[in-house]
Amino acid sequence: MGLFKRILGICENRPPADAGCWSFADGKIEIALARAVELAQPGGAIRLEGGSLPRRVLVFRGDDGRYHALPNRCTHIAHRRLDVLPGQGKIRCCSIGQSEFDYAGRRLAGSAKESIMPLAVEVDGDKLIVSLE
Repeated sequence: MGLFKRILGICENRPPADAGCWSFADGKIEIALARAVELAQPGGAIRLEGGSLPRRVLVFRGDDGRYHALPNRCTHIAHRRLDVLPGQGKIRCCSIGQSEFDYAGRRLAGSAKESIMPLAVEVDGDKLIVSLE
């Protein structure tokens, strides 16, 4: 990611191409995996935000092949969004400080002082359920 993008806080991970692949109700995000093509391969990710969702969420398939979810908000002062770093087993803030976290949200490096609390993820047939509670 270039310096210009980091200054502006522009991240690489995007909302899903199929905006209808997810829904939110009763504190849970439900994602239809067949429609969330970005999550088909390790390193893939989607940003979920807006609508009735109370906070931004980053959902991704790690290099370990498992699904993960984190609040999409770095713990440094500007609270920028996060990007998955495919092939590196970690997440990075899209700001100048480039704080890095592991898949469990533990702070590895950068200007962030705190870790990020991961969200519970469960595969239920062809759906991925992310609990915000």
